[in-house]
Formats: sequence, C-alpha cells, structure tokens
Amino acid sequence: MKLRKVVSVIGAGNVGEHTSALLALKNLADVRMFDLPKKDGEKTIEPVKGKALDIQQMLAALNIDGKVEGYTVSPEGDGYEALEGSDIVVITAGFPRRPGMSREDLLEKNISILLVIASKIKEFAKDSIVIVVTNPVDLMTYAVYRLLGFEPKRVMGMAGVLDSARFKTFISKEIKVSPQDIHAYVIGGHGDEMVPLISISNVGGIPLKDMLSKEKLQELIKRTQFGGGEIVDLMGTSAYHAPASSIVEMVEAIVTDNKRIFPCSVYLDGEVGEYYGVKGACVGVPVKLGNSGVEEIIKIPMIKEEREMWERSVQSVVKNLRTVEELLSVKNNIG
Repeated sequence: MKLRKVVSVIGAGNVGEHTSALLALKNLADVRMFDLPKKDGEKTIEPVKGKALDIQQMLAALNIDGKVEGYTVSPEGDGYEALEGSDIVVITAGFPRRPGMSREDLLEKNISILLVIASKIKEFAKDSIVIVVTNPVDLMTYAVYRLLGFEPKRVMGMAGVLDSARFKTFISKEIKVSPQDIHAYVIGGHGDEMVPLISISNVGGIPLKDMLSKEKLQELIKRTQFGGGEIVDLMGTSAYHAPASSIVEMVEAIVTDNKRIFPCSVYLDGEVGEYYGVKGACVGVPVKLGNSGVEEIIKIPMIKEEREMWERSVQSVVKNLRTVEELLSVKNNIG
C-alpha cells in the first residue's frame, strides 16, 4: 500500500525545478521530475536527473525526509513509465513565445507537445489530477481537458492563484499591511484582460475600495494585469518563484484535502457556465480544491464594471478556441 502521495512534474525548466524543490521542502509528497535531454557540445546530458539529485541532497542537508527522482524522456514520449502511480501531474513543459511568432504559432507548437504528454498521462496515470501551467494557460488547460477526456474536476490550470498573489503584493506594499490579512481575487483569463475584483477585496475585513482612491486602485489593477511583463522586462525571462509557489499552494490543498478556495482555470459549462456566461471553455474562477480536485465552482458576485471586464476577458480566451479545436482535430482526430 502506498503511504505517500506522488506528484509528477513534467518539465524541469525554471518553473518545474522550483515547483519540485518547494514540494520537497514542504514534504508534501514524493516528487518525480520529467524532462528532455540536452546537448552540451557533442555530449548528451540529462539535466533533470542532476536537478533531482541536487534537490534530494538539499533535503539531506536540511534533515528532511523525502524522495525526488528525475527521468529523462524523449519528444516522442519514451520514458514516461514512471508516471505510474502519480496522484497529481503538473505540466509545465512547453515552448516559449519567441520574437516573430504569432499566437497561433505558439498554440500549434504547445498543443503538439501536450498531445504527447496527455497520451502518456492517459496510459500511465489515468486516475491522476492534472494541473496545467503551460501558456497560454486557459487554452492549454482546455486542450489538455479535451485530450485526456477526464472528468472536468480533475483538470485545472494555474493562473488566478499567481495573479491574486501579485495583486496582494501590490496592495500590501501600498498600504503596508501583511499579505496574510489581505483577501483579494483575480479571475478571468490569464492575460492582460484579467479581472482583479475590487468590490469584494478587503484588508482585515475593511473593503479595499474604502482604503484607497479610485486612481490608486486603477493603478494597482493595471500593475497586476501586466505583472508578468514587468518581471520579464526586469529579469529578461518570465517569473518562476511565484508561479512555483502558486502551484504548490494548489497541490497542498489537494493533498491535504483542506478545502481551500483558489481562482483556477477550469472547464465551465451547464448551470455554472450560464452564471458566468461561458459555454464550453476554460477560464479562471474561484473553486474549492480538495482530494478529488475541483470540488465546487464558486459563483462569485460582480458589480457592473467587473462584469464588463469579465466579459472582455472571456472573449480574449474564447476567440482562440476555434484555432485550438482545429489543431486538436488535425493532430488527434478529436471531433
């Protein structure tokens, strides 16, 4: 009988590596890391195995029990057998957008990658809960949901947890209060049209709108919406500490069954989709996470201005769904 949960992280770049290290440090589960080999001149190296060994030795230095293993896989899908027994699979693998690439180019490349990964999850980890991090995350979450055919509660995208953390950071710095006492949600698509919900945000129970001017609130909203771009401009690459921490928060809620409420990108349809004005798409909304994945989708109230922002955000996601469907149809014969 397996006594510890197993979390598999596919993709051991900055986000995947930091996610694995944090999971190990918090001793939440045994960690399995998967990534492609790399070329170092004429030599082929296996960084994922070295990173796993490094993290394992870090645990020993800190007297933390835990198990971290690295597995080298091929682009064609060889080497994924160690997914067997995974309780949660985190997908961070993907192709970053490069200068001159269109959104459709990025979609096509990443769907090709996720098609292979999804087939291996279906083969070796068919009972797992899947967290998608690959960008554009709302569309990639939808693609993974369609490729896997899992029930909707077992597939979710990480976005709103990170966006909300950024929003809380900026509020905390502005009013000089601990983030622990700040309650704020960011919903919608994980992009420039995301929706920070001012109307329900509060600091120690005091409405945020009563603490800051409209001009300052708009400034914080804009900074949150472009928070990822700000880090890219400063570092020359995308963030990884905060995204990894956000993933770990979601994993912890599932592993411990503590019923936390987080904004996640999930499949919306039916009655709850009608409430949000979404039919058959993945967009970020507050959900209750537990052992079985998404245990409840929360219907959060929005004032008129927020509802208008929400509708724009949804449209920014939905407008590319047809392209995703066409790519899935061509690449995997999904009708």
